[in-house]
Amino acid sequence: MKQLFTLFIAVTLCALNANAQNSCSSALAVTAGTYHVDTIDGNEIPVPICANTGVGAVHSEWYKYTPTADHTVTITTDLPQNAGGDTRLNVYHGNCGSLECVVGADDQGSVTLAVATFQVSGGLTYRFNFDDRWSAAGFDFTILVGPPVVTTFNFVQQPVPNGSSDCVVDMNGDGLDDIVVTSSTLISIAHQQSGGGFTVANITTAPVVHTASWSIAAGDIDNNGYRDLLYGSGSGASFMVAGPGGTSFTEMSFPQYIFCQRTNFVDINNDGHLDGFSCHDVGANVGFINDGLGNLTFTQGGFGTTCGNYGSIWVDYDNDHDMDLFIAKCGCDPLDLLMRNNGDGTFTNVAPMLGLSDDHQSWSSAWGDFDNDGDMDMLIGSSGSTYHKLMRNDGGTFTNVTAGSGFDTFTGTSIQWTTHDFNNDGFLDILGGGALMLGHGNFTFTQSTATSPYSGPVGDLNNDGFLDIVSGSTIYMNTGNTNKHLTVNLVGTVSNRDGIGARITVTSAMGSQIREIRSGDAFSTMSSLMAHFGLGTDTEIQEVFVHWPSGIEDAVSFPAINSTLTIVEGQHPLGVSSVQKDKSNIYPNPAHEVLYLTSEKDLTNSIATVFDVTGQRVISTTLRNDRLDVSSLTNGVYMLEVQGKGELLKEKFIKN
Repeated sequence: MKQLFTLFIAVTLCALNANAQNSCSSALAVTAGTYHVDTIDGNEIPVPICANTGVGAVHSEWYKYTPTADHTVTITTDLPQNAGGDTRLNVYHGNCGSLECVVGADDQGSVTLAVATFQVSGGLTYRFNFDDRWSAAGFDFTILVGPPVVTTFNFVQQPVPNGSSDCVVDMNGDGLDDIVVTSSTLISIAHQQSGGGFTVANITTAPVVHTASWSIAAGDIDNNGYRDLLYGSGSGASFMVAGPGGTSFTEMSFPQYIFCQRTNFVDINNDGHLDGFSCHDVGANVGFINDGLGNLTFTQGGFGTTCGNYGSIWVDYDNDHDMDLFIAKCGCDPLDLLMRNNGDGTFTNVAPMLGLSDDHQSWSSAWGDFDNDGDMDMLIGSSGSTYHKLMRNDGGTFTNVTAGSGFDTFTGTSIQWTTHDFNNDGFLDILGGGALMLGHGNFTFTQSTATSPYSGPVGDLNNDGFLDIVSGSTIYMNTGNTNKHLTVNLVGTVSNRDGIGARITVTSAMGSQIREIRSGDAFSTMSSLMAHFGLGTDTEIQEVFVHWPSGIEDAVSFPAINSTLTIVEGQHPLGVSSVQKDKSNIYPNPAHEVLYLTSEKDLTNSIATVFDVTGQRVISTTLRNDRLDVSSLTNGVYMLEVQGKGELLKEKFIKN
């Protein structure tokens, strides 16, 4: 526990103007010390609510705190004299009328009291209030001041053990990122070891038709637990398919000419099998559709039909749980594309109507939730001019917020743009243009002073919870800081094994953050397939929630912080409806041949109906005992409904 340097000052606030703190604009200035609140009777209700216990307050009391230097502040009502009380705290920065949450606290202290610890910047005013969500009774609170938590970080350089790489990904499924180097006849994998360091495996291959001279992507197209590779070159695309144990690779190439730019793995038709994709510089873009039996079918058209396609990234921009496609364009037809997934195997370009059909020459874009509001924002980074375009996603529409963001005055350019949280403060940063721009969660970015590379694939190469960067033959190893973190590793069972296309939400005291699993980022590089979350000073995670491409949803409550969490699809399912209320249950889930039902109610002679994900009825039968034969079902997610004794019971299950 951090040592806090405490200055206690006892002040009875009722000796001051009793109405001095009843509104944000008249908030009472306080410093370190202990204060008394007579009663909560101010009429200005706090907006927004920073604590995670929702609306319901009618009154509040307001205070403001302006530090003279950067340090840690703790505001606490967890004091002996408050025993039995119930308090809620909201802390903000910004101006009255446009406040932004810093932290909220409710029941973090003893029983129902509140404790919030956060970092403050010298000269910036923080406003906070206590509301009557639970009680209007008087209480004391204390402000404690301590040294700042170290959030600075840097990168130290060390050589890549196996050459020059554009690919950082876990190749053997051990939950540790590896470094991949390729040539026309060799795949060299520097396997990260659990105790630190690398062991290099050099795997000789037959001469490949198309090398990874333009881009590389990784994903498990045959679901055997070992990652395969997709090379893009100026003449075509080649797949390198990993054999048993990941110790050999077999080439699969296509005769059609493609001037490959960015390549990706993604489940285009959402059938549970990873497909390949390639931008085409001089023609219509190309998909390679996987039938799950080892066969890939070349398809062209439907993903953008003109030339100049450079940087593709698959992202769910409209939160409808299917993957859309954005292409940063350059050259002969520079108008960028946003191909909305229509959910039926077709795509429609919606870039013109959303203000994204730009012609300012870009080779890639960075997509992430820069303000942690639950949707994917974007930066279209320039490759040839000083104009960059930062776009805020407002529920599927976009607003240009470049002015004042830091990118309006940033003059760096590059073909590689990507976003990750490098300092683990809970806000996404942007790597590109020869700089690392640190995000602050409000669409402002500041150039980092850390010695960072121009660009490169990103992953955790020493398993310390901080993201590292490979630049050519050099690893830029992140020195880290005291911020907390979580890494999420997905294993699909109904969806593709890598979980590519899954959306992950992590909720902690600072709010919720989202990530998507993607194969292929920036223009040419392949970064980790594990989702990385910085958590700032938060010491607890309430929930990790996964929406899989199959529609299956998993939720894990209170996982260990500063760890890697592996989630297997369907092992933490969300149940539905009154089945749980009357202590009913189904098992095993996932099921294989038989699904067993237990309930406090007599289910004999009840009607059991099973529906698939399209809503089609696939089983309807009368229960004669506590079991249901599901052996006839194909693998997938289903909904069971049991009509019995005047009550409809529902439960989602997986057939495996």
